[in-house]
Amino acid sequence: MSTMTKQNYRGLYHFSPKEKWMNDPNGMVYFKGEYHLFFQHHPKGLTWGTMHWGHAVTKDLVTWEELEIALAPDEFGTIFSGSAVVDWHNTTGFFEEEPGLVAIFTHHLEVPGSPLVETQSLAYSKDRGRTWTKHEGNPVLKHDSYLDFRDPKVFWHYETERWIMILACGQTVCLYHSPDLKSWTFGSEFGAGIGFHGGVWECPDLFPLNVDGDASRQKWILLVSIGDDPAYAEGSRTQYFTGNFDGLTFTPDQESNTVRWLDHGRDNYAGVSWSDIPREDGRRLFIGWMSNWKYANLTPAEGFRGAMTLPRELKLQTGKDGGITLVQKPVQELESARVPVLALANVTGAEAVQALGSLQLDSYELNVVIPSGSSLAFKVRTAGLEETVVGVNGVRGELYVDRTKSGLHDFHEQFRGVHTAKLQSPGESIDLHIYVDRSSVEVFANGGQAVITDLIYPDAESKGISLAADDDGLVLASLTVYALSPSAKALD
Repeated sequence: MSTMTKQNYRGLYHFSPKEKWMNDPNGMVYFKGEYHLFFQHHPKGLTWGTMHWGHAVTKDLVTWEELEIALAPDEFGTIFSGSAVVDWHNTTGFFEEEPGLVAIFTHHLEVPGSPLVETQSLAYSKDRGRTWTKHEGNPVLKHDSYLDFRDPKVFWHYETERWIMILACGQTVCLYHSPDLKSWTFGSEFGAGIGFHGGVWECPDLFPLNVDGDASRQKWILLVSIGDDPAYAEGSRTQYFTGNFDGLTFTPDQESNTVRWLDHGRDNYAGVSWSDIPREDGRRLFIGWMSNWKYANLTPAEGFRGAMTLPRELKLQTGKDGGITLVQKPVQELESARVPVLALANVTGAEAVQALGSLQLDSYELNVVIPSGSSLAFKVRTAGLEETVVGVNGVRGELYVDRTKSGLHDFHEQFRGVHTAKLQSPGESIDLHIYVDRSSVEVFANGGQAVITDLIYPDAESKGISLAADDDGLVLASLTVYALSPSAKALD
């Protein structure tokens, strides 16, 4: 048996590195049938350290192949976060015969006795990302005023026919534009006086989405991750703004005056979207780092530390109250990994309790539909005193995850807790999609309007599932359970 098969906390259907440390997703791009995921990687340690770009690819968003390290530190510094694009029209001059990949990343240089320097640089690949050449003109963008000047996300803006870069500038984001990815011109800055500022701004993303799928009602979404601050118990997390982008300036709409969080759990950070998804696909796909800087360096580890969230599709939807919400749904490709375990319709809570009582699972998907206003709670990964509670409080109109008894927690005093998300105008029913893996719970309610992502560290034998409902006569419109079993490439 290999070392990897003995690691209780390696998710069966979440990406994690073969060994050592991983944090932020980087350089996500689709090219020639492959989804690329680069990531912040410390190849010689189990805690954050000398940053490289690790690299993995998938063709189905379910099974992953980890490749060789893509980018390593050099004289300009370590390799911090960034993005990657397909240079379809050879604007850089790096490619002659066919398009290739260009990575845009932050060089982070710390020299004792000198100020920190963060600059933006390029690398390119002519062989589908397998090998990379750093641009001889690096760095391509500097700034003397910002101590934190990093995490460039780059995309092609069709209306102005030029590249746009958005990157973190302390507690704002800065926008630049370029014809060739090499020479950059400042466009605008966003963030002063709006949003949450209880931590440094990091890992921004900017992209358009159609409201309710209607191309005539397009809005731009700006994601910003917020670094940990000791004053806030939540730790690192991600907020989003909606508004308009004209190729130069992002203008927030009225709804952006309220702070809105992408995820109401504690473990979805630094997420950004894939570039160059084919137009015929049309989806905006997203993945985040499943951890929190409160305790990321302290979580239980055995050979590796760090995992990504499920890949998710992002959409904009209008709620029954007229407000527009950014919703998340696990990608449909995950359905290919389903192994049916249980399927019930119009059953009472008592019947559901009996059906669930015999199940022993560690990595699975549980879906349920209940009447609005109902209260119920599923207990997952249970045995003895261990349990993680996923429930709905019908009186408060809240989704919640309670991980106070979820397993190991003494590595950080603020790990235990109950995390809640408001259910907005649910209509006649509430649907819950619960994804449980060996060290995580991800819950999507009301079509992904409310989302909670949390790490858990149960004993390997804690595989029970149970249900409790406030109303003995509660009828579940449907209850389905699938074991999730990716192909033989997945780690077991």
